[in-house]
Amino acid sequence: MKVYIYAFLILIVFSLYQCQSYKKASTTKATSDKPIDFNVSPVVPANESISKMVIEDGFEVELVASEPIVTTPVAMSFDQKGRMWVVEMNGYMPDTLGTGEDKPSGKIIILEDKNKDGVVDERKVVIDSLVLPRAICLIEDGILVAEPPNLWYYELKNDKPVKRILVDDKYAVDGNVEHQPNGLLRALDNWIYNAKSSKRYRKQGDKWLIENTHFRGQWGVSQDNYGRLYYNDNSTNLLGDYFSPGFGATNKNQRGVDGFSARTVPNNRVYPIRPTPGVNRGYSPGTLDDSLRLVNFTAACSPLIYRGDLFGSAYDFNAFVAEPSANLIKRNILKESGYIVKGEQAYKNKEFLASVDERFRPVSLYNGPDGALYVLDMYRGIIQHKTYVTPYLSGQIKARNLTLPLACGRIYKIVPNGKKVVATRIPDDPAKLVSLLGSANGFVRDMAQQRLIDGKYKQAIPALKAVLKHTGNPLQVIHALWTLEGLNALETNEVLALLKSTEWTIRMQTLAVLPSVINLSSYRNYVQALNELVDDELAAPYVAFVSKYIKPFNENSADELLISLVKKYPNNNFVSDAVISNLAYREESFKETIAKFEPDTNLVINKELQKVITAFNNTKKNRDPNVLAKQFPRGSALFSSTCQTCHSRDGNGIASLAPPLNKSQWVNGDKNTLISIVLFGLTGPVNVNGHVYEAPEIAGDMPGIGHSDEISDEDIAQLLSFIRGSWQNNAGKIDVKDVVSVREKLKGRQKAFTVAELESKH
Repeated sequence: MKVYIYAFLILIVFSLYQCQSYKKASTTKATSDKPIDFNVSPVVPANESISKMVIEDGFEVELVASEPIVTTPVAMSFDQKGRMWVVEMNGYMPDTLGTGEDKPSGKIIILEDKNKDGVVDERKVVIDSLVLPRAICLIEDGILVAEPPNLWYYELKNDKPVKRILVDDKYAVDGNVEHQPNGLLRALDNWIYNAKSSKRYRKQGDKWLIENTHFRGQWGVSQDNYGRLYYNDNSTNLLGDYFSPGFGATNKNQRGVDGFSARTVPNNRVYPIRPTPGVNRGYSPGTLDDSLRLVNFTAACSPLIYRGDLFGSAYDFNAFVAEPSANLIKRNILKESGYIVKGEQAYKNKEFLASVDERFRPVSLYNGPDGALYVLDMYRGIIQHKTYVTPYLSGQIKARNLTLPLACGRIYKIVPNGKKVVATRIPDDPAKLVSLLGSANGFVRDMAQQRLIDGKYKQAIPALKAVLKHTGNPLQVIHALWTLEGLNALETNEVLALLKSTEWTIRMQTLAVLPSVINLSSYRNYVQALNELVDDELAAPYVAFVSKYIKPFNENSADELLISLVKKYPNNNFVSDAVISNLAYREESFKETIAKFEPDTNLVINKELQKVITAFNNTKKNRDPNVLAKQFPRGSALFSSTCQTCHSRDGNGIASLAPPLNKSQWVNGDKNTLISIVLFGLTGPVNVNGHVYEAPEIAGDMPGIGHSDEISDEDIAQLLSFIRGSWQNNAGKIDVKDVVSVREKLKGRQKAFTVAELESKH
């Protein structure tokens, strides 16, 4: 074991040497006329890497930190001093087999610019010996750290951990490295949200609250000025919520709630400035164009709503999305109409930022205290996890020597040309913090709110209450509202007054804060106020969502609100789904109630109710998954780590990711066809039980797992046996000899199947 560890350390040192040794290498600017040899991918030293980038006119890229002061950065958080707390995932994919990935080489570090020249000059290790850490969140006097499968809270003193507390031992228990929760976004509503997860967290004294919310995204999560969340998956530009994030996830029988996981920007086209053959499905028709450049997103991640005050008004409500496989960052322009937020790409045939350096891997984007946009560049050759690496991609990696080095990493910031950039420091003065709640920089507003709450600044309460009465700056009112909520200092009369605001954004946030303030002594006042808002179409879905919090005190009043909404908006998808989110296991009785005045089965409310009722009745026919897990333990484990993150634990698929496995003819049909799909994958549209699933309803490709050295034929046989006997499938067991036989017949195959190919075999 010691020999192995020493060898691994030597490898890291050698990699670091390689990063540094390339500093003498010549480089060519991306904008020059000199031809670039794309058949090689030399390591470009950090001080020259910017010359390989093309950025939108009027902007420039500045290097903030690079190796050896930072390596393999994947997540970051600023503290009130403006220091960067960075997650280093050093153990990620040391080679195409992931050798050594389970070694405790990850770190949480602090980077600081001591001499204030804009470049980091000090590195401090806070926590080390972590295995693939992936997210952090600073809160009170400590830090949340996601280290699968656990979520830890470290109490800190002088930037050193003094106590470790287990917050959740099932934070990232399922999925592989590409498909595990991450993000830890401390949002406007004082809850902490995640991507690739349906959990949210909140610190309350010495206790941690954990609640279920909507399942969201894959890598990275962001919020807009009103606390609505945005996320994506690897083939999707941008998804988002139209409503506040804490609502509408309480009816387990409801497959989806309209207005959550909405396709905010449906256009997934990308425009690299270099050939990008080194993507996992580069061999598949349509993945690359005639110049070998990626056509659509394949590794979209870390969407960021820009909320700074540096870029100018044209960049207000813009969403930036990283695409490390194509070495670029996309810009989208969002617009709001009523509930709905939709957007389009800012440019055609070009990107906000793109590089000719194949190792430029922007994986996380952040707003900064100076209004700049910060970019974390893993600077790695390999970014595809071993579970899905195809022989084609392995060949690409070998051809251009992309495995090493391992110890590089860069952090950049993007700023307007020639504009003086000044970071706002977050003070410990309550009066100044209240003032900063009105800053034009959303990052500063968030930090001021969090500092007031973390510091338990009760002395700021009078000033915060005064802000509520002056609505000239709605954003300051909104942050004051949520700061008071975090300090447990909101009063009923203040909330009721804000519910009558002429500013919709203030009414929206006040409706969102109601679950925190409704209690036995106040609920009657809120019932009256909510009834008055039924005629406000913008408020109507919120009224439905909030009805859930009236129910514990008066079920009749809660149901009367829902009935009023149905009468007013029987054909409104958003209101209907919000109403149904209250009705877990009461859907049939509620349908009978409203049939007395809305009997038309074609009304949206009745159609949506029937969908939920049918889905629930179907689940009652499901087999016990625990029995199958005992029969096929390795298959059950493989399903949890590899399949359910896209197909869902209940086998009914996940919107924008994958179609159902439950009752699918592909699962219950010919076993050799199913084995072929799992070994090599499936691309393009697929018909499942009469419905054609295709992008953007699902991801365009299902990756195969037949190339993974860690997954044996016995594992695959157990996995397919588990799936073919789960839920309402009843297709029988698959033996390992069946898998071996199909693999032998398809020996030498690399590319995924199409439906046409599979159907032509029969």
